[in-house]
Amino acid sequence: MKIGISVTSAYQTSNVREGAEQMIARSRAAAAAGLDSLFVGDHHIVPTPYYQNTPMMGRLLAEWDARTSGVLCLLPLWNPVLAAEQIATLACIAEGKFVMQCGLGTGRKQFAAMGTNIKNRPSAFEQSLECMRALWAGESVSLDGRWKFVDAKISPLPPAAIEVWIGASAPVAIDRAARMGDAWLADPSMTLQQAATAMEIYKTALTKHGKALPDTIAIRRDIHVSASADEEQQVKDQVSRQGYRGFDPQALVIGQAQEVAENFRAFEDLGYTDIIVRNLHGDPDSAVKSTERLQEVIEVVNT
Repeated sequence: MKIGISVTSAYQTSNVREGAEQMIARSRAAAAAGLDSLFVGDHHIVPTPYYQNTPMMGRLLAEWDARTSGVLCLLPLWNPVLAAEQIATLACIAEGKFVMQCGLGTGRKQFAAMGTNIKNRPSAFEQSLECMRALWAGESVSLDGRWKFVDAKISPLPPAAIEVWIGASAPVAIDRAARMGDAWLADPSMTLQQAATAMEIYKTALTKHGKALPDTIAIRRDIHVSASADEEQQVKDQVSRQGYRGFDPQALVIGQAQEVAENFRAFEDLGYTDIIVRNLHGDPDSAVKSTERLQEVIEVVNT
């Protein structure tokens, strides 16, 4: 099993440099802990600091090496020519494999502010991904659809093929991931049982579309690796009082290294190959220490 990280991009801070510094610190800790992959997310028109993916990943790659890296793009919000150029440029900076995680996106205000129609998400997503793949292959692309452009061609091209992971949770979206993706990225809000059901939906969709089981089937987990039983209980109590992103508490991973490793193994038993973690603790020092303790988790998982 591989363990990677999606570095949190949102920070409640009045010092805007501080949030960027925290992202760098978390990425540095992830590199030192031996994590297999590094990602950042995508969101727009946020009232508190949210650091945008392409410039931040360009900086974070300075903390990384030839291990896998990538960014999430909510494709219906992006002009596909711009997105293809941005990702191709990042792939030129990265030493190793570069991945585009992608999804439909949510939030009517976000779509309205970005000048796109939320009702057109599925068709916009598919048209965008098809165009981007053609652009990365060096083709000249025209589109008269959700976007309109003529004879677009990008340079530089990515130095190696961009791998596409499609995020999905609903059955129709999982089917799309099987049909169009190089890999599927399962939703972080899924419990273990929901993840088991979703895996069966995905495998059925692969068969329907004549696709083989891919080398990568990923799921994101929001986690905190605790130093002690007391710290573990404190974090669980805090989540119980305040909630966490509307998630079922069973979808969260909070515990010491051994317990976290056992949780990850349960997903491996279902067929997931990659766990992409995100720190759920808001305190900067606690998040970095949790990331550092993932080295212990990796050691347990690999024994």
